[in-house]
Amino acid sequence: MRGSNRISLLVIWLTLLIGLCVQIIPWSPEYNIFKPHLLMLIMAYWLIALPHRIGMGVAFLLGIVLDLFSGSLLGVHAFIFSCVAYLLIFKFQLIRNLALWQQSIIIFAVSLCYNLLVFLFQVSIYHTITISPLILVSSLIDGLLWIVIYLSLRLIRRNFAVN
Repeated sequence: MRGSNRISLLVIWLTLLIGLCVQIIPWSPEYNIFKPHLLMLIMAYWLIALPHRIGMGVAFLLGIVLDLFSGSLLGVHAFIFSCVAYLLIFKFQLIRNLALWQQSIIIFAVSLCYNLLVFLFQVSIYHTITISPLILVSSLIDGLLWIVIYLSLRLIRRNFAVN
């Protein structure tokens, strides 16, 4: 049982590490708005699937690590990831029982909240307004990508018996 527990934690942390590595890959400025928030999507899957394994503390830690790697002000993504984790953990049983397309709509809304919080931090810290209607496109990409992330991670979770 103990070995299974270690493998489960290793699989969870490995998927989060892969998400972090893909998240910090730089994109050109004209395509940066279309960049999916892959770390947030992977974290959202584990928060919905196994909220007892991953919680707000892990979300905060992932946000701090993302802040360190991305060069943003320390604590911005930590706060935002904690807010996302709270929103998802608060109703994880409801979200888990919805159809995949309905979950995709919820992830779209969560991604939109993520983008708006990043915008609010940019305005309050740097006093620059950099909002565009294209954040809806970014959130839409996250919502559509949720289907792929969900099915892939569910397959990984079943193959490695992560519980």
